[in-house]
Amino acid sequence: MKSKICMIACIAAAMAATSAMADITIGVSIGFTGPQASLGVHYRNAFDLMPKTIAGEPVKFIILDNASDVTNAAKNGRKLVAEDKVDVLMGSNGVPQTLALAQIATESHTPMLAFSPVNLPPDNVYWTFIVPQPTELMMDAVARDMKKRGIKTVAYIGFSDGWGDIVLKATESHAAAAGFRIVANERYARNDTSVVGQVLKIIATNPDAVMVGGSGTGGALPQVALRERGYKGPIYHNHGTVNAEFIKIGGKNVEGAIAPTGPIVVADELPAGYATKAVGEDFMKRYEAKFHLGRNAFAGYSYDAVLLVDAAAQVALKKARPGTPEFRAALRDALENVKDVVGTHAVYTMTPANHNGMDERARVLVEVKDGQWRLMK
Repeated sequence: MKSKICMIACIAAAMAATSAMADITIGVSIGFTGPQASLGVHYRNAFDLMPKTIAGEPVKFIILDNASDVTNAAKNGRKLVAEDKVDVLMGSNGVPQTLALAQIATESHTPMLAFSPVNLPPDNVYWTFIVPQPTELMMDAVARDMKKRGIKTVAYIGFSDGWGDIVLKATESHAAAAGFRIVANERYARNDTSVVGQVLKIIATNPDAVMVGGSGTGGALPQVALRERGYKGPIYHNHGTVNAEFIKIGGKNVEGAIAPTGPIVVADELPAGYATKAVGEDFMKRYEAKFHLGRNAFAGYSYDAVLLVDAAAQVALKKARPGTPEFRAALRDALENVKDVVGTHAVYTMTPANHNGMDERARVLVEVKDGQWRLMK
């Protein structure tokens, strides 16, 4: 009898161990404090609305704050892969931090969902999949609007870091086709509190329009300075700017600001039958009901990343169990081949040559109208 009881206990223990091994563990590093907190808080909040299972398996999220700091992001990433043995990495809400995580993903052979539209070197692309829209895709929408308005000269002001470089490069890539040229290139640091000197130089060039390569509340600084000093032309932003905090900081001076963004921000204004309308509208309603923080694109990136993992895990689980190198490799391979995954921002179809998988359905132009981001008609 004693032997039988022992055997039953051993079987129960083995089953419990097997169940624990089945947990899919996702490690996330986001800056929900520090200079990029106005974006990071939305990425973080989205995880409160995530499902409890992925592909039928329990899912565990380990979410760490990197305080908008590159060193912290790298430290978090190494902890997540070395100590927590995560199956997937996710992050971050800044380009430098995301690049640091992508390097760790490559070194540890861990699939990663990037939350920033980074341009990765070839040796870091294999393990990383980029959830946000490519900046070139977004700036194409801006360039088309500039062409329609007959804009010929554009002054640029952006962050003095990788994000500022990315937005400038993407803007320049469409200049010839859209018929405009860049007449100024001014930069400022993310934590600067004034850009008066840069703005005065821009106004002196008398540009038809201004393009801002900032993000979050930091993107409002040039807009406010330009309007306060009498600039009347259109001011364009990028998809890193579209949230309620930008409007709160800028007030009446950001009325009329134009930016490309994912369709989730205006899901309720999209035409019936738009590919992402139903998913985006459902998620944003639940997000706003819980957090009351206004429209933003960033929470949707977190949600879409989990949708992509869910689709890939359904395939990977047929080959290996979570918590193993074999599962991580199978998950990477499956992510590279997901097809028609409908998210809040896009319909994702990945290939070995395209680790983003978006098309023009992933972008719309919005403008600030009466203190709200609204779909441009």
